[in-house]
Formats: sequence, structure tokens, C-alpha cells
Amino acid sequence: MTPDAASQAPPDRMRPWRYLWRIPLLVLHVLFGVLICALILSWSQGVMKDGREPFGHRAIRLWSTWLLRIFGFRSRRFGKPLADPVMFVANHTSWLDIELMHTQRAACFVAKAEIAGWPLVGWMAARGGTIFHRRGSNHSLASVMQVMVERLRAGRSVAVFPEGGSGYNGVLRVFHARIFQAALDAEVPVQPVALRFARNGKRLIDAGFREGESFMGNFVRLLGEAPLDAEVHFLEPVPASPDARRRMAEASRARIEQSLGPVPAAAGAGEPA
Repeated sequence: MTPDAASQAPPDRMRPWRYLWRIPLLVLHVLFGVLICALILSWSQGVMKDGREPFGHRAIRLWSTWLLRIFGFRSRRFGKPLADPVMFVANHTSWLDIELMHTQRAACFVAKAEIAGWPLVGWMAARGGTIFHRRGSNHSLASVMQVMVERLRAGRSVAVFPEGGSGYNGVLRVFHARIFQAALDAEVPVQPVALRFARNGKRLIDAGFREGESFMGNFVRLLGEAPLDAEVHFLEPVPASPDARRRMAEASRARIEQSLGPVPAAAGAGEPA
């Protein structure tokens, strides 16, 4: 749904009532998250052993699942994630993408460096193992990839958004190939993951950012939205191609694009930001 279409839609009379009960729940849930970060993630990160998740990972999945439920999203998994360590590569349209992925598998995400400075959110992200990257800086990317390789070799999974940023209108952008070198260096598999929002089985793109929409604007809008399904599709791993990272990036993108399905006609064919 485009902003124009949204403005022509009938008023959602339930929206004020959703805010009435979701806001108090969200405040309590954030406080619960602070306790998890301070009391659990400080001593219980660990790695998966014999296919069993460490306690800290299960705590992250539980917190993320309930965060999405507060926003009205029911997380659903399709396919099977590979056992740690693996590099997950996913499409990116919403700030909820990280939490959606975390409902199914705790992983160290690569995120923009600005998040580290956000009050409370930055601290919680760091405690959860986020690797911060300053976009546009080759030095930062080199450092980030070194950390990624270290985490992967230590048995932790890492998740990245190869598009390099969030888009809008459901358009899947080109995947940057350089980030795939970390998986090659650590000798771990790459598994594409399609993150998809739907209602009654039909793909919706309005859970992502609208053109020109701020983080806070998107946050407030989604907090009042009607329930949606938030789908995590774990796809077939892409073959390692040491001499062709671009081939790995294109194969990952193609599998995600096929899983997402066509962009709804109402979205138009606008280019992402």
C-alpha cells in the first residue's frame, strides 16, 4: 500500500484502542529486556552445542517473539535454519527485521553504527552481540568483516543485510558481494533468509518503511496496526564460490526474491531510497 492509498483507506477505528493496551505492555517489555541484557546476556552468550541453543539465545528468541506480538505480528517459520555457525543473508525493509529473525534464531547482526548511540536501544543491541558498521567507510567494513570472521570461527552465527540499507515499496535492491568474503574466510555456509509480512497469505509491504518515513514515524504507525503474519523463510544455502562472490550474492538475492513473491501492484514501481 502506498501512502496515497493509505490516506484513502477507511479509518481504522480500532487503532486508538490498540495504543491503549499496547503502549503499557511495550514499556513493561522493554524493562524486561533490560533485565535480560543485564542479568543473562552478561554471562550467558555461549554457542550452540549438538544442535541445542544456549540459554541466552533462547532468552533473545523469547523476548523478540513477544515484542512482535505486542506490535500485532505473529511470527511464522518456513524451512529449517542451518546449525551454527552460519552466515544468514536477508532482505531488509523494516527495523523489525532483526527482531523477526531473532524470533527463530539468535545471531550477531551487522547494523549501522548510529544505532550504537541510541539511548537504551544501542546498549541492548550491543549486549545482544550486534556488530556496528559505519556505512560508507571501507576501514569500518574491514574491521566489521574481521569481527564477523572471528565470531563465525568461534561458533556464533552472523546475520547481514547485503542490500546495505532498508528500502521501501517492497523493491529488493542489489546485494553487495564483498560481505560474502567473511563466510568464505571462516569456511561457513551462507543461507539466504526471506523476511515477509503477510495477511491471509498475501504479501504486504506496508510494514516496511514508507518513502520519506522516519524511524519514529514507522514505530508509532506499526504500534497501532492491525495484526499481521511475519514470516521467516529459511532457504537453500548457496554454494561457496571463492572466485566469484558476486555469484553468491546474486544467487542469494534470486532465492529471496522468488520466496517473497511479486510486489503488490498497489505499491507501484518506485525505486528504493
